[in-house]
Amino acid sequence: MIPTNIYTLIEPKSGNLALKIHPFELENPFEETQRLNHYSLIWVQKGRGILTSEFHEYEFQENMLLSFSPYQPFSFKSTEGLKGIVIQFHPDFFCIHKHHQEVACHGVLFNNIYDTPIVLVDGKTSTNFEMVIEQLKEEIKKSALAQYELLISYLKIFLITASRLKREQQAEKEEPILDKEEPYILQNLKNYIESHYKSKHSASDYADMLAITPKALSKLTKSHFNKTLTDLISERIIIEAKRELYLTNKTVKEIAFELGYNDEYYFSRFFKKNAEVSPQIYRETVGFDRATVSM
Repeated sequence: MIPTNIYTLIEPKSGNLALKIHPFELENPFEETQRLNHYSLIWVQKGRGILTSEFHEYEFQENMLLSFSPYQPFSFKSTEGLKGIVIQFHPDFFCIHKHHQEVACHGVLFNNIYDTPIVLVDGKTSTNFEMVIEQLKEEIKKSALAQYELLISYLKIFLITASRLKREQQAEKEEPILDKEEPYILQNLKNYIESHYKSKHSASDYADMLAITPKALSKLTKSHFNKTLTDLISERIIIEAKRELYLTNKTVKEIAFELGYNDEYYFSRFFKKNAEVSPQIYRETVGFDRATVSM
């Protein structure tokens, strides 16, 4: 018997999960590593602990929103009893890549390789979240006209609200360190990675462009982003590969070549090492946006 406080919408054509909202309390449902084929928003309302995501650890506490992309591995170690609510949605229901201009959460809530997957939720935002979640629950219970359209509208409100809050927090965090030399080097590094990740894959490439030793640059990235320079480069390549796998009908070989890999099989091994699944499995389980491609 399905608990009445779990709200699930199933895509009728595929039978896959479209949208799900469910609470958790006391027990930790994320103790084991999660590798899910949908987006996850986890609002921790009470409790604290350690979040592990892609081999990096972050402390979390009450009134924090955690966000994860499809197949992004994560797990919690809770030091206090947890209480919260989870919103999960499949890319076929609402794709961040396709709607990034509308909700501005791509690179903020999801697929942000330079920041933590955490947003602090203040009192005003908490009230807004509760209202939107109740609206989502009520609409899931209905099978009324334009149900998907209304659900997506509510989900957009939630995502935009969270994205605005995180951007504000990012700006506040950056202000105290503007006078240091390192942030300017790292800003240039971000620009270089964005411009050259398809052709330059090694840490030494970027160190040369910045006229700094690879060791010194990696020390900076570890200090500011809690990641090595190699991690940052790999994650940026994987984000683009995932986007291409979902939004286009290109073969894995074509995607690999566009990302600077002449050997399709080497690229597939690289993708699987970083995404935990092969490119083929990612496309099969996350989906392929055939409707857009065929237009």
